[in-house]
Amino acid sequence: MAGIGGCYAFWLWLKLGRSSFWAIGGVVLLAAFALLLTRIDSAAAGRAFAAYGGIYIVASLGWMWTVEGARPDRWDMIGALICIAGSAVILLAPRAA
Repeated sequence: MAGIGGCYAFWLWLKLGRSSFWAIGGVVLLAAFALLLTRIDSAAAGRAFAAYGGIYIVASLGWMWTVEGARPDRWDMIGALICIAGSAVILLAPRAA
């Protein structure tokens, strides 16, 4: 949620005219997100980032619903399921050692 929160802080600052202190908070959250992402056990950073993409999409829709009060529609849900399936393929595919 650090990545989503960091991006949302910048959204508040740039799109909704909130205080520039939101940008500072956004930087802190995005730095925390980058640090946490390095904790994923993977030999390839790109694969870890790609797999996280599906999780990020689902979490973003949850954020939209809980923080912004906009309920995801069926197309949001279908898209999220497709993304999670893609992430599962990336993470669970058998690979040669």
